Amino acid sequence: MSGREHPYIGMWVTHDGHVRHELLPGGRYVEARGRREAAYTGAYEIEGTHIEYVDDTGFTADGDFVDDVLHHGGMVLHRYSAGDAA
Repeated sequence: MSGREHPYIGMWVTHDGHVRHELLPGGRYVEARGRREAAYTGAYEIEGTHIEYVDDTGFTADGDFVDDVLHHGGMVLHRYSAGDAA
């Protein structure tokens, strides 16, 4: 990312709000599931519109951003902003 913030950094949520991925600056992420705020944590790398995850236990996963929507593990996550309903 070389000193600038990647455009995909931020919070991504499923329509029902159950799964929430927060892509943090510096290549780390936190995934919340339901009331479990840090269900998974780990690192990510983005190349183009493709994202690769490696959680802190070594599990790997990937996804793709299509038209500002994250498709990951059969889930569809949308960008969340502070003005969105909780």
